[in-house]
Parts: sequence; structure tokens; C-alpha cells
Amino acid sequence: MKKVLLADNAQARVLFGAGDENLRLVEDALGVQVSFRGGEISISGEEEEAEKAYQLFRHLLGLLDEGHSISRQDVQYALDLAGGGRGEKLEEVLHDTILVTARGRPIRPKTLGQKRYVDAIRTHDLVFGIGPAGTGKTYLAMALAVAAFRSREVNRIILTRPAVEAGEKLGFLPGDIYEKVDPYLRPLFDALYDILGVESFDKFRTRGMIEVAPLAYMRGRTLDDSFIILDEAQNTTPEQMKMFLTRFGFGSKVVVTGDITQVDIPRDRVSGLEEVQEVLRGVEGVAFVYLTEKDVVRHPLVQRVIKAYELYEKRKEHAGDG
Repeated sequence: MKKVLLADNAQARVLFGAGDENLRLVEDALGVQVSFRGGEISISGEEEEAEKAYQLFRHLLGLLDEGHSISRQDVQYALDLAGGGRGEKLEEVLHDTILVTARGRPIRPKTLGQKRYVDAIRTHDLVFGIGPAGTGKTYLAMALAVAAFRSREVNRIILTRPAVEAGEKLGFLPGDIYEKVDPYLRPLFDALYDILGVESFDKFRTRGMIEVAPLAYMRGRTLDDSFIILDEAQNTTPEQMKMFLTRFGFGSKVVVTGDITQVDIPRDRVSGLEEVQEVLRGVEGVAFVYLTEKDVVRHPLVQRVIKAYELYEKRKEHAGDG
């Protein structure tokens, strides 16, 4: 039997969650029995599974000691790591706080895939984050951009995405630049509002320290000392991708994110994100990080939806081959 000592009952309430839902989640996932009495968690069950539960509680308590709250999602992500035989990675992943949002919420990788992605951005000047929706590709990149901006590693943040629905012909749309592209860049605005707060974001944008613009506005520019993120890159053409990748200058870092299963450009056009994987394969200083449904950090059902679509596409391919 494994035992974990807690500081007090208040710590236990936070750790176990409302109605002990976190405790039940651990029991069901690992097939162990968990009880709490006299300030002590007791874990019984198969030795290997009990050890996983012990390590999980120990690391979650470490988060509490650092001032983090514990949500059901945090427990689920920790269980995913422990269940995959990667319990030794729990501390490495869960304790890597990128920054704290304007509302006091810590942003950190939740999965091993996300941890690899975050580390790649920290160590490379050009990173491609490729994977399905909900894997945190853009949000984590934006958090790292804000962290780099705050530490003065870069002088500005530039966020861009192709405005496919407008055909990039933005001059024909009414209003100024922000009114024209608002429908296409709204997800980026919303994420920055969450990370920085509306007031700080508006201040930095007014001063030109943060720029959110469609890809068409990158042409002809050289971007020094900037953290540049190209979102929805699967909707670029090869020409647009080449144009973008040749924009960044000295002291800059570039992150390109996209989901090659969600291409919205015409079927007769090649996606720039698909092509660039062949063009830049093996090039020094470039990192490709592939995220999967295991890295989805939205509702657990989203993982199952993505997996179901993958299986469906494979069945269609096999049927076509037949």
C-alpha cells in the first residue's frame, strides 16, 4: 500500500475536487482504491498501478505547493501521462509554466507533445506545429511570444493568418484594416485578450508592439527582432509560404501552425504547409513538431471525435484502393 501525507484537510479538498471527483477519476482510470484519513492518502491495488497513482498525487501536490489550482482536466492529463508509462515525465511537463495570464491563470503544456512543442520553440528560430484543432498549437505559441516580449527578447509580436474566405482581396472590404480582417483574425484577438487582458493588448497594439494582420500584409517586409506566428498555415499556397518564410530577419523567431486535415484552399492547389515539410526537411535550425489527438486539451469527447474521423478517412482510402 502506498501512502501520501497531506498538509491539511483544505489541501485534500482542493486535490480531490468537488464531490471527490478527482479521486474517483484516479480510481477508475488506474483500478486502484484511494482513501483519506488522518491527513494521509492510502492507495491500494496492483503494485504498478498503485505506484502510478502515488506519483500522480505527489506531483499534483507539488503543483498545489507552487500555488496552482488543480482542475479535473489537470488530473486527466496527468493520468494520460501516467497511463502511458510516462509518469516520470509528469513533473517535467506539469511544472513548466510559460507565463501567468492577466487573470492569474498559469499557462503551461499539458501533454508530452505540447512539452516537445514548447521546448522546440524555445530552442529553434523556425518551428512548425502541425496537428488537429484543440492541441494548443496557436495558444502556446502566443503565450511564448508574450513571454519573450515581456523579457525583451523581442521588440514586437506579429500574428498573421491567410484570410481565405476573403480571397485575400481585403481592399474591397469596408472599414480600416482591423474592421476588414476582424472576422478572420478574431480567434487570435480573443487569445491575446485572455493572455494579456484587453487593456494591455489595446495599449501594445496602439503602439505597434503587437500587430495582428492578414498574410497579404506581410509581402515586401523584413521583420527584425520580432516573434512572428503564422496561424492556419494549411490554407497558404506554396508561393505564400515561401513569401512568408523569407520575411523574418535578425533576432526574430517564427512559429507556423496548421492542421493539414482542414485545408480550405481549392482542391486543385497544393497546400503550402504540406509542401514545406518536404522543402525544409533536414534543414538546420528548423523543427517540425507533430501533435495528435492525444494532445487535444479540450473536452475529452473532442479526442474521440478526431480519432473517429481519422479511422473514417482510412476506411475510405482502403475502399478506394479496393
